[in-house]
Amino acid sequence: MKLTVVTFALLAFISFNTFAKQTRLDNVAVIVDQGVVLESQIDELVSTVKRNALTNNQTLPSDRVLRTQAIERLIVDSLQSQMAERMGIQISDPQLDQTIDNIAKEDGMSVDQMRQKLASEGVSYEVYREQVRKELITGEVRRANVRRRIYITPQEISNLVKLIDEQGGQQAEYHLGHILIGFPPEPTDEDVSNAKETADKVLELLNNGSEFGKIATASSSGSKALEGGDLGWMNINSMPTLFAEAVQGKSKDDLIGPIRSGAGFHVLKIMDVRGIEKVEVTELKSRHILIKPSVILSDEKAEKMLKEFRKEILAGEADFAELAKEHSADPGSALRGGDLGWSDPNVYVPAFRDTLQTLDVDEISQPVRSVHGWHLMQLTGKRVQDATEKLKEDKAYQLLFQRKFAEETEAWLKEMRDSAYVELLDKKDNR
Repeated sequence: MKLTVVTFALLAFISFNTFAKQTRLDNVAVIVDQGVVLESQIDELVSTVKRNALTNNQTLPSDRVLRTQAIERLIVDSLQSQMAERMGIQISDPQLDQTIDNIAKEDGMSVDQMRQKLASEGVSYEVYREQVRKELITGEVRRANVRRRIYITPQEISNLVKLIDEQGGQQAEYHLGHILIGFPPEPTDEDVSNAKETADKVLELLNNGSEFGKIATASSSGSKALEGGDLGWMNINSMPTLFAEAVQGKSKDDLIGPIRSGAGFHVLKIMDVRGIEKVEVTELKSRHILIKPSVILSDEKAEKMLKEFRKEILAGEADFAELAKEHSADPGSALRGGDLGWSDPNVYVPAFRDTLQTLDVDEISQPVRSVHGWHLMQLTGKRVQDATEKLKEDKAYQLLFQRKFAEETEAWLKEMRDSAYVELLDKKDNR
């Protein structure tokens, strides 16, 4: 996750308290169920979109159109925030700090360096921090509500595995641009006709050289309108079925549509295409003895016990497997003499994984402390596996889940928006 992308995405959720500090006067622009959208929120979101467009050399439609899109985004955000409150979803400070630390590391910097970068972009670190929290909460709300709408059958997985086999693992990924010309939940023939006419005009403008991002921001009803309709990179098996069928055999810069769905008419642009590389995984076979400190057994004594075990094993005075059966606090592996079998080392907690990866085959580690207790571990084997076969079903499941999650998220957001009480207020109403 790149910092610049996160900054843009999260600044779309600026809170009331922040704006109250920045403005001398604030007005309610929209009433949304039990919440409100403020003028300052709309202004800040529009300003953020403009700053991002300037950075990316992107042209934008008029302020009036941007304001309309910003209001729609903030209405949906408000509804999700209200739902989070009802569900009692919270993100603690330690969770938040860990997430921000991970974001900084992915960008190759420390948190202090991140602070400096944000400051250079005119972004308050405290505002950024709270918007990361809000984005995490929103993500939890979506997962909690959308996941239960998704059901994947064994037959679907089997069919997709077969398709992956036929494609030889070299599946395409598409970078897609998306414009949705929507119509009401129960459209009349006139609504459909008008939407189709608008979609045809959009396609004509694009074919005549108009900038896709500008048209998307001005015209699209899709959730990515303010990002210029950019859906990012999508595997052909994880994108909505309607799109997957339409893009097959198409090339970079091709325009597709209009394609009708229950939401409206879609226009797609293939920004780029790339293949998928074959994946190999290094698996490790290991065994361990786990000693858990307790009120009776101190941390120091637990470590000392394992040091004695190691000394006895190396001297040939004791057997690793027998010691594990007798003393290990890991019931699953203790019965097998501490054997953990073959695994991708990334399934283990960091302290265990990092130590295991430094060992040579048959080498026994020094005692290592993890969140589970003290470990004495031995690497008993190492192999490089072609992960393609082993991960086919998992991969198929994940691709199907991503596809259905994207489809159901859009449907869930639309249902929530359609059923909400929304009242737009004139500025004079706030006087």
